[in-house]
Amino acid sequence: MIIHIDMDAFFASIEQAINPKLKNKPLIVGSRGNKMHTVVCAASYEAKAYGISSGMTSAEAFKICPNLEFVAADQSKYIWTSTQILELLKEYGFAVNYASIDEFQIDIPNTPDLRTVAEEIQEEIFKNFNITASIGIAKNWILAKLASKIKKPKGITILTEENLNLILDKTTINKLCGMGGKIGQALYESGIKTCLDLYQKNPSFLKERLGQYGLNIYGSLHSNGHFDLSNEPKPKSISHSYTFPMASQNPVFIKAWIRLLSEMVAERLRSSNLTASTVHLWLNGPEIGNFGAQKTYQEATNDGCVICERCLKIMDKTAQNKPKIRAIGVNCSKLQEQNYTFLFKEDQRREALIKAVDKINNRYGDNLIYPAITAFTRKM
Repeated sequence: MIIHIDMDAFFASIEQAINPKLKNKPLIVGSRGNKMHTVVCAASYEAKAYGISSGMTSAEAFKICPNLEFVAADQSKYIWTSTQILELLKEYGFAVNYASIDEFQIDIPNTPDLRTVAEEIQEEIFKNFNITASIGIAKNWILAKLASKIKKPKGITILTEENLNLILDKTTINKLCGMGGKIGQALYESGIKTCLDLYQKNPSFLKERLGQYGLNIYGSLHSNGHFDLSNEPKPKSISHSYTFPMASQNPVFIKAWIRLLSEMVAERLRSSNLTASTVHLWLNGPEIGNFGAQKTYQEATNDGCVICERCLKIMDKTAQNKPKIRAIGVNCSKLQEQNYTFLFKEDQRREALIKAVDKINNRYGDNLIYPAITAFTRKM
């Protein structure tokens, strides 16, 4: 069986958890700092009750609810929380799939205690992060994902042989993953209006209308499949980026953000036992427009300090001494398994230090130990 964990209003819930004054208030998270000139990238359930949803302009949202609370998105907080939830789920000892920043899947044997496991996961997430999750359980990932949407927030839905047809018959086709837009419209025009209608169609019917995609849908819905993470392809690159509320010319602030993004990339490299040979720095600003450059090194690394140093050398290529910067991105590619040992004692000490820091941060959370310069990303 697959357990699908879907975080409830993830970005907005994190902001409410961090700032208790936002609890139980209608809140939107904007993609940038100007609250009247941005797009809603997340809404709390209190805001959703007014009809506010992701993708809506903030101006529309404030017309609907003038008393909205507003917070500019902070990707680093959401990525960090997502990573920590993933580590928590791995402790259960089953295969875990990182479906997206706010969705996770666990492949678990079919036992009578599935609901107990789901309740424990909800409790652990709430205890550690003060946010909630909705959980769906079914024989495959697509049905488990559907089940997680049925009782939100903080719901648990288990699809069994006994209740599957009843629940699918009550669920419209657009609720199923991948059934939006033209695909959903084509199926609707073919008389398929509920998930049960789709579930009961034979493969030839779906192939006739949707080609190979139709066969893929049929296979996903009827599989009793598990996911094998040992065969999962490794990423080709790992990156993080951030957009400031306004352009900055402060070299310490800019360097602090490059260091933070480099460390975030490095942490993901280390968690996958990877190193990177190529570092790419992307900058955006009113004076330089989009600037991007990369360099490949003979010595691969997953040390955030080294990645940052390489980025700063690339930044020296910008035409102006201190250009105004609005957005920064750090990307590492040409990835390979870390299967070597360091020869020199200085490198060995550095590796031992990094491992010790990772161990402490993974255990106690909140990035208890972090590079001093990154403190400027908070203060400024």
